[in-house]
Amino acid sequence: MKKVLLSFAAVGFYSLAFSQVCFATQLPEIFIKAVNPGYTVDGVSNVGEMIEIATTSDAPVSLAGLSIGYTNSSGNFISLVEFPEYSWMTGENILLRLASSPGHELAALNYTKTLAFKAGPLEIRRGEEIIDTVCWTGKNDCYPEFKSASPTTLVRNLETGEFEHVAEYEPIYLEENYRVEGKGGEAETPPSQCKGLMFSEILSYYDSSQAEQFIEFYNFSSEQILLDGCLLKYKNKTYPLSGVIKPEGYLARYLGDFRLTKNPTNFNTLEIIDVNGGIVDKLEYPNGQRKGAAFAWVGYDGAGQEIWHVTYAPTPNGPNNYQEFKNCEEGKVLNPETGNCVKATTVKEKVCKEGYTLNEETGRCKKIKTKENNGADYKLEKEEFKESSSFVAIFAVIGVVALGVIYAIYEFRKEILKFWRKVFQRVRQTLHHVFGRH
Repeated sequence: MKKVLLSFAAVGFYSLAFSQVCFATQLPEIFIKAVNPGYTVDGVSNVGEMIEIATTSDAPVSLAGLSIGYTNSSGNFISLVEFPEYSWMTGENILLRLASSPGHELAALNYTKTLAFKAGPLEIRRGEEIIDTVCWTGKNDCYPEFKSASPTTLVRNLETGEFEHVAEYEPIYLEENYRVEGKGGEAETPPSQCKGLMFSEILSYYDSSQAEQFIEFYNFSSEQILLDGCLLKYKNKTYPLSGVIKPEGYLARYLGDFRLTKNPTNFNTLEIIDVNGGIVDKLEYPNGQRKGAAFAWVGYDGAGQEIWHVTYAPTPNGPNNYQEFKNCEEGKVLNPETGNCVKATTVKEKVCKEGYTLNEETGRCKKIKTKENNGADYKLEKEEFKESSSFVAIFAVIGVVALGVIYAIYEFRKEILKFWRKVFQRVRQTLHHVFGRH
């Protein structure tokens, strides 16, 4: 009898243990299989971001009324994907990817709001009912958070039902595993709602308040665009757009729910995401933004590329205007070399004395050079000669002759003296001969 009781006890124990194992490994009909928040690899962001869901059913499962999303820190449920009414899972799994991630086209559906490295819970819901859930905060029974330095994927062990971080994981994508059938049997594809929209102007480097920051959109199409359902993406986060832009119209979105980097070190990227997850337009605004100035599209170059300039004339909700330098307040003038306004100084004009002129380069006075006489700047004047000039010439000649005579007398004085002695003796002899006879 004792052995029989022990046998029953053993059977009951193993039955209970088996039921507990079965309960632990029992998964809902549709469950979360793997999650990856996306990493930056070789400068490319959101690499690998995806959500993979699977089913335990061997038959097609209707997805009508199901949604996938997460609860944020404020307790609000943020929907990522809402399955259409006539959607079906026809295989073992469905792969969902972030619309802006590499390889996003290899997915059954795209979502536009990125997952965080530390977040959760991620949930599959039908209305208010939670079908399956997982979280990765590292707290309160949540799995460890993701690390940017070591990329992993949070993958479910189908035997235990628990998740674990796996370094190498390749999700399964088969196009035939997901089907959407309309009432007429045709596939339903969300329409392209924001096509024709582009970035036109942004102001990031505000003057005095962050409330001055804005992002402007331009509708270059011939049809009005409804922004409801379109998203603005910045730093891996998305923000809803709303309103209507008329054809060739502008609309500025002032920022209250996030803040732009005033003057980024390199480039900051903005994207417009369509309702179907596609990228409509992309803008990279660079370092070099200036206080109180906007970064604006001003046209196209010869190759058809967009031309953007920093302008000191922001024009939210209107056509752009390029102004290279700021307007200076009264009492200040612009320094073109720096683009800054400096205090104006009064300079007294220097006056040079007569015969001198101002050198504008040095600020000094220099003597006026006399013009060369080329015959053109001077008139001919008749020269008058006076008689006194003739006497002067005669006296000069006489003086020269006199000097010559004196010099000759001095040089030949002995000969002259002998000559005059002979003359004197002959005269004397003649006189003695004449007067001596009588």
